[in-house]
Amino acid sequence: MMKNILEAPFLIEMVRTCTNMYQHGWDERNGGNISWLLDETDAAEYLDVNAAVRDIPTGFEAPALDGKYFLVTGTGKYFKNVQYDPAHNLGVVRLSQGGRNARLLWGLTGGGTFTSEFPAHMMSHAARLSVDPANRIVMHCHPANLLAMTYVHDLGSRAFTRTLWQMCTECVVVFPEGVNVLPWMLYGTNEIGQATAEEMKTARLVVWPQHGIYGAGKDLDETFGLIETAEKAAEIYMKIAHLPRLNTITDQQLHMMEARFGIKAREGWLD
Repeated sequence: MMKNILEAPFLIEMVRTCTNMYQHGWDERNGGNISWLLDETDAAEYLDVNAAVRDIPTGFEAPALDGKYFLVTGTGKYFKNVQYDPAHNLGVVRLSQGGRNARLLWGLTGGGTFTSEFPAHMMSHAARLSVDPANRIVMHCHPANLLAMTYVHDLGSRAFTRTLWQMCTECVVVFPEGVNVLPWMLYGTNEIGQATAEEMKTARLVVWPQHGIYGAGKDLDETFGLIETAEKAAEIYMKIAHLPRLNTITDQQLHMMEARFGIKAREGWLD
């Protein structure tokens, strides 16, 4: 007998995270999306993995993800509503046909479909898995300070990262590989999905200027924490950007933190 999926730990955690992201102001209206690569054994406890509600074409190929199960947010869905009606706002799909098709196993009731950023999510999953087999989460949202920073700061990945590292001592420890920044691109396309995936091979955070950020990690806590830390650093920057900077975290001090915490900042990004 199948367990009640509404009591599944992965669903409960997803609902809590969506609610938390909305309360942080990161996901206004239907902005933002999350995808979670589920363990097949976990999925099978709550779903008949051989019974599809319907098939949804994906519009792209992802052979590395064929047969994989994903819990995803739906397109046009408001994060604030996820806690009240998970089945309407979330869905579990299994990719098939080399990733060209998604078999809906649960959720997205009322004829809904997965997030419009699904291609970017799946391509990012494939890219992260190629460098970190433990990766499970891709998260996209619109944190206000990071967006504001993209209007007034050099968009070179090294320069952008160095500024974030200088804002909080924890930043170089939390994301030593830095933050990659794309040029402005039209969202919801395979092109931005491919570009994001390429940047995901070298960093877990990818900024879309004037739009938002993508984060990846092994679980929801890690991924949320990555974005939370970068957003806090951007907030500090936006509060002081117009003021003369009398003090900063120096590269020498960042090197001291490398030694103290056993991490290595991205090669060539510290002097």
